[in-house]
Order: sequence, then structure tokens, then C-alpha cells
Amino acid sequence: MSEPAARPRLSDVLTSRRGAWVSLGLVLVLLVLLFGAFGSAKAPGGSAQAPADAESTKAAALLSEFPNADRQSVIVVASRDDGTELSAADLAGLKQLMPSLRPVAAADPTGPLVSEDKKAGAIVVPITVGASNADTAKVIAALRADTAAHAPDGLTLQVTGGPAFGADIASSFEGADFTLLIVTILIVAVLLIVTYRSPILWLIPLVVVALADGLAGRITAAAGSAWGLQFDAGIISVLVFGAGTNYALLLISRYREELQRETDHRRALSTAWRRTAPAIVASNVTVVLALLTLVLAVIPGTHGLGVSSAIGLLIALGTVLFLLPPLLAVCGRGVFWPFVPRPGQERRQGRAWRAVAGGVARRPRAGLLAGAALLAVMAAGLVGTTVGLDQVEKFRVPSESAAGLEVFSAHFPPGEAQPVLIVADTTKADDVVAAAKSVEGVVRVQPVGVTEDGDLTKIRVTGEYAPGSGASLDQIRALRTAVHAVPEAHAVVGGAVATDLDARSGNQQDLLLVAPLVLLVSFLVLLVLLRSLVAPVLLLLVNLASAVAAIGAGAWLSRVLFGQHALDLQVPLLAFLFLVALGIDYTIFLVHRARAEAAVHGTRQGMVEAIAHTGGVITSAGIVLAAVFAALGVLPLVTLGQLGLIVGVGVIVDTLVVRTVIVPAIFALVGDRIWWPGRRPGSGLRGRAARASSARRPPAGAAPRSAAR
Repeated sequence: MSEPAARPRLSDVLTSRRGAWVSLGLVLVLLVLLFGAFGSAKAPGGSAQAPADAESTKAAALLSEFPNADRQSVIVVASRDDGTELSAADLAGLKQLMPSLRPVAAADPTGPLVSEDKKAGAIVVPITVGASNADTAKVIAALRADTAAHAPDGLTLQVTGGPAFGADIASSFEGADFTLLIVTILIVAVLLIVTYRSPILWLIPLVVVALADGLAGRITAAAGSAWGLQFDAGIISVLVFGAGTNYALLLISRYREELQRETDHRRALSTAWRRTAPAIVASNVTVVLALLTLVLAVIPGTHGLGVSSAIGLLIALGTVLFLLPPLLAVCGRGVFWPFVPRPGQERRQGRAWRAVAGGVARRPRAGLLAGAALLAVMAAGLVGTTVGLDQVEKFRVPSESAAGLEVFSAHFPPGEAQPVLIVADTTKADDVVAAAKSVEGVVRVQPVGVTEDGDLTKIRVTGEYAPGSGASLDQIRALRTAVHAVPEAHAVVGGAVATDLDARSGNQQDLLLVAPLVLLVSFLVLLVLLRSLVAPVLLLLVNLASAVAAIGAGAWLSRVLFGQHALDLQVPLLAFLFLVALGIDYTIFLVHRARAEAAVHGTRQGMVEAIAHTGGVITSAGIVLAAVFAALGVLPLVTLGQLGLIVGVGVIVDTLVVRTVIVPAIFALVGDRIWWPGRRPGSGLRGRAARASSARRPPAGAAPRSAAR
């Protein structure tokens, strides 16, 4: 009887002559169906900054019950071009301006108010805000057009205030996501061309990752709409492009290595898929699980980013593992033209990387101390770093609302632009007003409305401090203490500054909760992958030190190069998450290969061989990821620019220093104990078989027997 045929492996199905075409067709049909199903999906707007249970959020919900709840005020700030006092003619011109603003306003404008130094005037214009900042932007644009058309000679008019800031943010993002996509594609294309030195090959992974990004954008939009998630689509696009390109680089690098041993390019590709898929899946699972810890975050934008980013990365994983191999199989060996790898051309891999790793292995203490010293210097940048930017500082590009607020704050009490709003029971409103007046720095307190049933009263509080400053935040705390002490008033304090205070508290809470969970997830993945206890602990400590160092260096560079005295609220948590999770990516790529090489060469030399074979691809992947994150700098918000800078610096240092010097030094110092409590790979029967197989392999540069015949 004949023996039953062996069950075909998935890698063979994806790369065989017939299987590649079938796989390619099935994947493309699936992509077309998914694009069709989710093509019209749009993510919800939403840009809540404070936790859902924060006092400012509760105040906002109560304020929505008042008549004309969709009505807010903006300020038209007037100042002379020459900086002198406003004349009687200037004030008359401002009065004549007010009727021209009425068609846009929701009620009659009031003013003009004149500052004590008589160098600035202000007109308060109530407007009807839209359901989103983009809708409000249309109203603000119409108002600015009217002020520009009727501006008195010699005066500069600027529209500012809370709704104007939201409108400027929405306007600044018009076309920004498209710009980010184009810049990202160009960066990836250039780096792939440099990496592969081929005019053909770079197109294949770029098309695969671009399809993944397009599909991820549509599915995450649908998920956001279904689950009410808030997230930044630009960050998701960067993650998909960065991680997807990294996976493709790892697979194609191993494919090229196998082509130097195999005459059949399909067999070489199948082997490469089997050897790299576990590392790619493990790294993806690590980042996905780390991102999913964000579902526990209380800040809506952070919470939504976790689920949507995880979906995007899973799509990137699927396209790279199941679309890229059939495409490569169909194209054949010639896709590497003009440097086509062939059997018999195998050369000693990574001579420069082997030399560096060998030097570190010979003097591991010196390498470890040098690497640790560099990380310590970088981490010193945390000294003097603060967290939290005010509204003016959040814009990377100039905006009229920010410029207008600066002029207004220079001549009027800054708190006039963004008053604090208190909601209290009407029966206790007078007591709440008295309590608020007793707080230091309060300029004015006045009831400004009641609900239709008369149960609640809205109270406006004007402070003398600039919104977002430390003094204004302390004032919110003092106001809350004062009004909460009024019995049975049930007073809640809201408004833009109160929201800022609650956002700071929420982001700090998220950092303290999520950061340990990210470390735990990374540890568990390394524990399962390496089947060791010592290695995961040491590697995680190194990764943690690298992340802290990158945040310190990024904070210092932000201060020195860009004059940004503080990090924005979400930057520490997101930077830490991406640095740890993506850093573990490269750890997995390296140590997975080191474990395999240790079965043949032993632990110390196995790490040297792993660096020799993966140093080039990990460095290329790190440069691609750093450059892609740097592309966030084209977006108008300082938050994204700081995040891109920190992650970019961290990935480069992690690639060139941590994986090249510090990790090999640790493996050389600890030796076989790195695999405790398990045994060193290769110490059993499988290891002896692997060493025997390696001994039978033809020496580097020699043609395989199949090629020699």
C-alpha cells in the first residue's frame, strides 16, 4: 500500500504555482468585498477631553438643558496696527461694525468694551455652535469674512474664544490627513528603494501596506460609529504603515536569504514564511494586546484609539502574511533585479553587524556600561519637564484664535475669554454666588440663566488668570471646594478650564493604570515565546529604560529646538505605549532568531549570529518606523508632533543601541542562564540534530549540490 500524501503546509499553499494564484485571487476578492461593505463608513466626530464621569462633563450635560444651550459667545478683539490707544473714531467704527455682524450672530452683539489701557476693544458675539467643530468652523468663517469686509481703517480684528479655537482646529485639519498619507507613502517608498536597491521590489510591499491602510481606515471608521469611539485616524494610519512595512521587511529579508540557498524560489519563500511568521505574529499580538489595554482608559480619545489601532494592526498582519507571499511567488526571483540572489552567491551575512556584535560579546561589560550611560543621559531630559499645554501652545501653526487670545489677555482679564460656568440648584444660587466671590482671583460672578422648569441656575464666573495656567487650574480647585461646601446646592463647576483640569487628572490616571498593564502584556508574550523567566525580565527592564530615555530626550528636544516648555497631556502615555510595544517588536525579531541560532552555536555566539542576520533588517525597519512617525509633524497639533519626535528618537536608539549593544552584552554576561528555568536551546536531541545539519551545510560561498550538478 502506498503511504498517504503529506498534508500540505499553509506556506506551501500560499507559494505553490497553483496555490499562489488561488490565494491571491481569494484575498483580492475578500478585500473587494470588505472595501465595498465598509466603503461609506465615517467615524464619529467627538473630541471630548475629560473623562465621562468628570465634574466638567457632568456640568456640560446639565448646561445642555438650559434654553439656547447651543449658543456660545466668541470675541472680536480690536487693536490698532501701530499699538497706540483706540481713538474716538476707532470706537465709532467698532459700533458701526456691530450691525454687520448680526446676520451671523445668534443674538445682538454687545460692546464694544474698552480695556483699561484703552489699547484694545472687544465685541462679544453670541453664535449658534454646530454639532461638531467642523460645523462651527463655517459660522466662524462667515463671521471673520464679515469683520474683514467692514473692518475700520487702522484696526486689526481677530475672532477668538472657545468656539473659535475648536473651529480653527477643525479648519487646520482640512486636507491634513491626505497630506499625512502622501508624506507617509513617499517616506516608505524612498526607504524601501534604498533598502532593496531595486526599482521593482519596493512597489509590492508598498501596495500591500497601502491596501491594508485603506481597509483599516474604513473598518475602524465603522467600528467607531458602531461603538461611539473617538480616535485620531492619522495615528492609526502611521501605525499600519509602520508596522506593516516592518513585517514585510522581515519576511522579504528572510526570503532573500533563503534564495541564496534554494534553486526553487517558491520553496525559498515557503521556508521564509514559516521561519518569520511566528515572530511576526508574536510581535503583532504584543502590540495589539498592549493597545487593547487602552480600553480601560478614562479619556475618550485614548480609549477609542486602543480598539481602532488594534483593528488596524490586525489588518496589517493579515495582508502581509496572506497577500504579500502570493504576490512574491507570482513575481518570482527576478523581482529583486538588478541584484537577484541566486544559489552559489551566498556570502557571509552581515559582516559589519557580526563585527559589532562580536566586539560586544568580547567586552560585554564595557558595552553594557556605555549603552546604559547613553540612556541615562537621555533620561536626564525629564528633569524640569512638565505636562500640559494651554490652548495657545497646542497649535503648531499660527491661528487667529490663538493670536486674538494673546491680544485679549494682554489688555483684558484673560479669564473673560473663557469664563467658568457653575450649575447649581436655583434655591441655593445666591449662596453659591457668594461662595464663588470669596475665591481669590475671581473678578466677577453673575447668574446668567435658568432652566425652563426653574430648578437649575447657570452662573458665570470670570477669573483674572490666563486659561490653562497653573493659577487658573488652582482657581478651579478652589471654586469647587467653595461651592461644594454650600449645603444642598449640588453645584458642579464646568467650562473650558475645568475641562482642562479634569483632562489632566484623567490622563495621569490612565498613565498609572495602563503603563503597568503594557509592561505585563509584554512580559507574558516574551515568557510564552522564549519559555524562560530570566530573559523576559531582563529584556523588559532594558525596554523600559529605553522608553523612559526616549521620552526624556524628546522632551528636551521639544524645549530646545521648538520652544515647547511642556509635553501635551496624552503624549507621555501614548509615547510610552508605542515605545514599549514597538520596542518589544524588535526584541522578538532578534531574540526569536537568537534562540534558533543558540541551538547550533550556543547562547553567546548564537546572539552574534542573530545580529549578523537581522541587524540590517531591524535597522531598516527601525528607520522606516521612525520616519513614518516623524511624518506626524506635518499635522497642525503640537501633540502629534511631540509624539512623532519622541517615538522616532526612541525607535532609532532602540534599534542602533539597545538591540545592537545592550542586549548582546546582557546575553554575553548571563550566558546560558538567560534561558532559566528552561534548558539552553539545542541542549537536547533536537539541538544535536540541528548542529549535525549545520555541519553538513556547504560552506559560505559554495554552491549547493543541486546547483553544482
